[in-house]
Amino acid sequence: MAEPLYDITGIGNAIVDLLVRTDDAFLSKHDMPKGGMTLIDADTATRLTATMTGGQTASGGSVANSCAVAAALGARVAFLGKVAADDMGEIFRREITAEGVHYPTPPLEAHIPTARCLIFVTPDGQRTMNTYLGAGGEFSLRDLDETIIGASAITYLEGYLFDPPAAQAAFAEAAKTARAAGRLTALSLSDPFCVDRHRDGFRRLIAEGIDILFANEAEVCSLYQMNDFTDAAKAAAQDVRLCVLTKSEAGSVITEGGLNITRIKAAPAEVVDTTGAGDAYAAGFMTAYAQGKTLREAGELGSRAAALAISQIGARPPASALRALITQ
Repeated sequence: MAEPLYDITGIGNAIVDLLVRTDDAFLSKHDMPKGGMTLIDADTATRLTATMTGGQTASGGSVANSCAVAAALGARVAFLGKVAADDMGEIFRREITAEGVHYPTPPLEAHIPTARCLIFVTPDGQRTMNTYLGAGGEFSLRDLDETIIGASAITYLEGYLFDPPAAQAAFAEAAKTARAAGRLTALSLSDPFCVDRHRDGFRRLIAEGIDILFANEAEVCSLYQMNDFTDAAKAAAQDVRLCVLTKSEAGSVITEGGLNITRIKAAPAEVVDTTGAGDAYAAGFMTAYAQGKTLREAGELGSRAAALAISQIGARPPASALRALITQ
């Protein structure tokens, strides 16, 4: 088998984030489930955007964030995701390519705006997201680049993109393509609310084509409908080659082959904004793992990347700070 040209190819929502600080009263007023992600329509996106004066704008999307962080950590990275041929789409394309990520997906020509995620950060660092999928939700089989997937050590799929049926079909085909090429496929469950919507679909995808599963405590318990994390972790470990589960300040647990368990301590950090913590962890883990590091080394790089992410506002820490992690 030929050496991979890419360490990671991500497939996910191509989103522009708008982030602002708020309080619990604001969340209650607008019926937002704290710490979760809610899909919204264009009218709701327009209404909420009007409340976000002084917000911070940046390219986002869960897997796109992971790709940007991984590239800064020295990985060879590609990203597949759909934007519109509009100003926000151009911002996304310009920023992700500037971060060293190969981005070949052509823009959507239909009159559907580029996706955006409205992120409200409360004083405890929790982020509550309202996502308008827009053009991102139009990703389909025709947007897959089988040459890139076949040349990638890991193809990383975003659970948030699982809502549109066309994207579900694309995920199944991407996993099939990766497996035929002797490569690995990873999946992020993304959010417990996402798991609640697509539990059966996720379970089928995991059984048929996922080698590495990324999830936090709430997500994996939701997937297997278990209240106990240990029981859910054991169930997950039976379904995938590598199960990578994060537990916030309690660190993470990595299980290989259902037997070998590696426990990773959380790296110390002052919590400013939890946006992108899981994305950064996955980026660090996959970067190290694709480059032949041990599971402990991969988990520790993921932990340090996550700590860096939560110590600042926004999901993508400065590239210079991420590069410094490699020598630690």
